[in-house]
Amino acid sequence: MKKKETLGQVLKQRRGAYAYTQRELAKKLGVKASHIAYLENGRRRPSLSLLSRISDTLELDKKRLFLLAHPEAQWIIGERAETSPNKRREDAWRKFAGDRGMLARHKVTARELKVLKNVNMLGRVSAPNQFLFILNAIRQAVEEEE
Repeated sequence: MKKKETLGQVLKQRRGAYAYTQRELAKKLGVKASHIAYLENGRRRPSLSLLSRISDTLELDKKRLFLLAHPEAQWIIGERAETSPNKRREDAWRKFAGDRGMLARHKVTARELKVLKNVNMLGRVSAPNQFLFILNAIRQAVEEEE
């Protein structure tokens, strides 16, 4: 089982990659070294302005840092903490196959739906609109052969 990544782990790892001591990083960020220690040990959460400075100083993605500091906000910005590829694939298929209006608009036959269901089992389709792309490619290939 994969251990959940924390803000403290990311900060400590990245600080080490830059060979900064806690004191050196603190000076660059305008905080006390003890504050860096608290952040790395998960005993404090940085303010948004400090998160921004950390991101700029250590060249880390702001959104990733924000979500590590505030995992409870993931539902607000439409992110799931750990969406597995299998779950995304199942969701994409369910959304595609369940959209009767879209299936009718694109004249997807029962036979084509069965083929696309098998394509889904390959595990590479992660969004409903990708099924339409695949279907159109199959249709085009079949037309060219006829």
